[in-house]
Amino acid sequence: MSSDRPRIGDWGDFDALAKLQDELLPAALAAAAGSPFYRRRGLPADRAEFDRYPLTSKAEVRDGYPFGLLAVDRSRLATYHESSGSTGTPTASYYTESDWADLIDRYTRMHIGIRPSDTLMVRTPYALMLTGHVAHAGARACGATVVPADNRSLATPYAKVVRLMHDLEVTLTWSLPTDALLWAAAAARAGLAPGRDFPALRALLVAGEPLSPARRARIAQIWQAPVVEEYGASETGGLAGECPHGSLHLWADRAIFEVYDPVTGRITPDGAGELVVTPLFREAMPLLRYHLGDRVEVAYRDCPCGWALPVVRVLGRFAAGDGLTQVELEDLIFQLPAEYGVMFWRARPEPAEPPGLHVQIEVPTRHADAAVHELAALLGREARVEAVPPGTLVPDDVLTAAPEVMKPRGLFAAGENWDRALRYY
Repeated sequence: MSSDRPRIGDWGDFDALAKLQDELLPAALAAAAGSPFYRRRGLPADRAEFDRYPLTSKAEVRDGYPFGLLAVDRSRLATYHESSGSTGTPTASYYTESDWADLIDRYTRMHIGIRPSDTLMVRTPYALMLTGHVAHAGARACGATVVPADNRSLATPYAKVVRLMHDLEVTLTWSLPTDALLWAAAAARAGLAPGRDFPALRALLVAGEPLSPARRARIAQIWQAPVVEEYGASETGGLAGECPHGSLHLWADRAIFEVYDPVTGRITPDGAGELVVTPLFREAMPLLRYHLGDRVEVAYRDCPCGWALPVVRVLGRFAAGDGLTQVELEDLIFQLPAEYGVMFWRARPEPAEPPGLHVQIEVPTRHADAAVHELAALLGREARVEAVPPGTLVPDDVLTAAPEVMKPRGLFAAGENWDRALRYY
């Protein structure tokens, strides 16, 4: 790691952390001066002006597609990435080799550690998204073996993922939390038991969606392995990681974090609201007060780990008009007894006044009535809880299929079905 990047323990308390941020901010502002976007907008001269500087919105970053926020010569870029682009114009992001050193260093801070003896299965997207590439590079930097399983490829369906985990004796996985439940269901279809038949697995590394305490505990129970959480974004890389005591800490030695209240417009260092991020070690694409928009709760409180970093809870979207968040709803669902076998659910507001909530849970028939009654009691609000049989929300063929994947072909054997050449996957 470059000597100009802080290590955990370089500061002793939150006051020293704030002083460190003040020392690092001028270099971040100087980097932003290379960006056409920030040159047009104007730059804050010091910390006092920075605290009044307007937020950078996601819409502005999208409007800068592809290189409107580029602050270095293109010859210095190492990689280019995009968001999924589900809202139309994608959000572009790009990184230099120095940026990558910071990305890798933040990823490998996870308390569980990545060792040369580990086999890490990467089950997040590669392609244009950042997450799979960061895990791959971080694991290789630690000397581990990487299994690049992806999760946007027909070449690695769930049945194959389970086979790889079992046969290769995978020790670490990197995925969405939901994927860990899908693997458990796929393993059961293959006659394998999570935990018993995967003794090499020592931790499940997860990110990419909010994770409630109850769902986290259920995943750990199913796989008989700890669940280790990370939090980040394609535009910024990793923003938070978990300490040995289970708290998710913002990497506030690598970025300045603030919380925006969309109701009042106030911006504070902590509290509940939407996250605002200023990376402090970004060369290719500096971002000043970037309104990431994720709903969070940030607190500056002492933790037994002694890291002196703020703690964050990622809350997700609101599930209904009464203020129930995704994490709160999920936590209630996974408080149902484990023997009910509830792993998959979905919910949406009902078109009513006041708005209610329609929740479906996938549960075996023998537990359906009890699960519906207990979840309705836990919700304690206007909600319609519906039990659906296994295979409704996650069809069996998703868990068991092994789709044929072939390279584009031009030459076929005599009598071979050459219409298959049109199946270019």
